Amino acid sequence: MKVLISADMEGISGVVASEHVSPGHAEYARFRRLMTADVNAAIEGALAGGADEIIVNDSHALMTNILIEELNPAAELISGSPKPFGMMQGIAPDIDLVFFVGYHAASGTGEAVLEHTWSGRHLFSLQLNGIQVGETGLNAALAGAHDVPVVLVTGDQAVVGEATSLLGEIETVQVKEGITRTAARCLHPQVAHERIRAAAQRAMSRSVEPFALQEPVTVRVTFPRSLNAAMAELVPGSTRVDGRTVEWMGEEMPDVYKAFRAMV
Repeated sequence: MKVLISADMEGISGVVASEHVSPGHAEYARFRRLMTADVNAAIEGALAGGADEIIVNDSHALMTNILIEELNPAAELISGSPKPFGMMQGIAPDIDLVFFVGYHAASGTGEAVLEHTWSGRHLFSLQLNGIQVGETGLNAALAGAHDVPVVLVTGDQAVVGEATSLLGEIETVQVKEGITRTAARCLHPQVAHERIRAAAQRAMSRSVEPFALQEPVTVRVTFPRSLNAAMAELVPGSTRVDGRTVEWMGEEMPDVYKAFRAMV
């Protein structure tokens, strides 16, 4: 069994502030280690559940956060950016299962730690075929286009709810409960790791349908400002819906994903 782990940082156990996830801040080094530890817990669970190949894709910001020297040596790491498929680099038809570790809720979600969709400054909302999604839905749709299900999501209670409403009865681990965007009630990392490890092991035997959208797929992006939409409209094939909104339709989800990234 071949597993792809896409690891973000805002949903890591203990993270509650932008300083925790931003290079250059004193706290960042500590939370890089916590991110690596959350990912290691998922790797350990996957191995216990029968995985024989694991790829970890660093999916936060510049995508150079995970400490490879502290990563479980059973996994290989995709690090750095830009990458054609960003948060989902490594997805392919030979992947059997996908885990999302350290994910966060979509922009505008209440009581969600550091909620945003892709870029807090440059994106207001995102729809795929009329379905409102965040990064969980966007990335799961790309996995679904390869007929691969997402079977594990970890983060706060908001992203757990978002994931189950979109993806069904998958394994989830709530590592914290958001109080506001920058405050949460957090599990101790040791407890979070135990729960992630157990859920990852269970996820290896989960039978879940991939989140596959009917093609062609229309992506609709609403930006905070009209200037953002004016720039996104420069992407060939795009349509300006209103002052802040641009649409793009593609025959296949991988092309839609790339077009979305170019627009944002």
